[in-house]
Amino acid sequence: MTLRQPAHPPSARASTTDGAPATSAPGWLPTGASGDSDPDGVDDRDDLDDLDGPHEECGVIGVYAPGEEVARLAYFGLYALQHRGQESAGIAASSGRRIVVHKDMGLVNQVFTDTGLAALEGHLALGHCRYSTTGASSWVNAQPQYRETPTGGGLALGHNGNLVNTAELARELQEEPANDSELMASLLAREVDVSLEEAIVRTAPRFTGAYSVIVMDEERLHAFRDPNGVRPLQIGRLPAGGWVVASETSALDIVGAVYFRDVSPGEVVTIDGNGLHSRRFAPPNPTFCLFEWVYLARPDHRQDGGSVLYARRSMGRQLAREAPVEADIVIPVPEAGRDAAAGYAAETGLPFSDGLVKNRYVGRTFIQPTQSLRQLGIKLKLSPVREVVEGRRLVVVDDSIVRGNTARQLVAMLREAGAAEVHLRITSPPVANPCYYGIDMASRAELIGADLEVEAIRDFIGCDTLHYISLEGLIASTPHQREKLCTACFTGEYPIPVPGEHEQLAQIRFDFSGTA
Repeated sequence: MTLRQPAHPPSARASTTDGAPATSAPGWLPTGASGDSDPDGVDDRDDLDDLDGPHEECGVIGVYAPGEEVARLAYFGLYALQHRGQESAGIAASSGRRIVVHKDMGLVNQVFTDTGLAALEGHLALGHCRYSTTGASSWVNAQPQYRETPTGGGLALGHNGNLVNTAELARELQEEPANDSELMASLLAREVDVSLEEAIVRTAPRFTGAYSVIVMDEERLHAFRDPNGVRPLQIGRLPAGGWVVASETSALDIVGAVYFRDVSPGEVVTIDGNGLHSRRFAPPNPTFCLFEWVYLARPDHRQDGGSVLYARRSMGRQLAREAPVEADIVIPVPEAGRDAAAGYAAETGLPFSDGLVKNRYVGRTFIQPTQSLRQLGIKLKLSPVREVVEGRRLVVVDDSIVRGNTARQLVAMLREAGAAEVHLRITSPPVANPCYYGIDMASRAELIGADLEVEAIRDFIGCDTLHYISLEGLIASTPHQREKLCTACFTGEYPIPVPGEHEQLAQIRFDFSGTA
């Protein structure tokens, strides 16, 4: 394996499977030695893109396509998955002899150059973009994770989700992995005298939590999904006969792959020169994440026969039926509220307009936040269109309220722009419980919906009226039955048991000081 890496990363593994020296890619160096923006290794970034709301988790894509530029296909697929993770990106590729990995902090277009992609040759590739849910935001936690095997080969792994038994597995491994993805790679790599597919079948049943994983060795691509299928993972077919596996159908679309089927919960799929075949390592018990429909997935994603865009429009229509109000205009909070606002407007007959403009170039910044910057708050992200909102009674549609601070700033900003009334409509029920399965929301103590009734939340935010969609109305907007969905962040009913749940993630979101 050749690891293309920043200068002097901590715990860098730069060996090769054929004994050749590892290489570093000039010109791909971050400002700090650790791969973070600050040379002391501390992540000082201020997240201006998600000031208050839930953070996306990760996106994965795997490509098996002999004769095609697989790294470039993975690169374009990561573009379509960028919304799922903006902290780091990486691609592993293999031509059958060794795995080459390049990963770094930053967005996809910041991590890779045309020359760099050309160096990632082979017939299979694995790409990953990350938002940390376990482990610190630093280069060592970027994926794909690479491990050598006892036979002298290697594997590269990309993971979307979150394990809840990491502490137990880490004790068994007798190592200090930086995150659950590194732990998974280490456990798979230590299986002796078996194929990677067999190692997955033996090891995956010991993982507890949500995991949609793509892993490769020098010759084959494998994809597997937890028995509950909490996070999405789809398979597509390229026109020339190659295969693509990705977190969302939008990534299949961008590379020209036609949707084939989902990776089933509890299934491992192997793709090699003989085509695609699968094995089951656990019986399926599907409980797909309901919040994927509300916020996480792109509007053009298709899941279980349903369209995310049309599901969100249906949520808006349902909100209009549940909470009509005398108003003049409907505006979305971009971008997540757009489709639901269109549905609300269509159901009520009210005009729809863009009353808020998003600054698309303010995202995750590598600057030290100052007090004056914090006070700007949401104004760095959104600007009201005075000509739309002034003197009007507004229905404002958004996807969720987590802590409530951003919604409060938003309402104040609209009133400053002259809004006569602000009626807030939310396309999810109150978020009252933390997510342990791969969404970084907040601790229970920080969730405004955990302790306050709706009227108290309305009073804190300062809007004229506030209505959350009912859980029943939300579920009816998707193609799923309730028993096939994870609703834990709304109901506290966790489909996968979480050890020490009451300890507010103390066991689960561990961070070993020696590697972070």
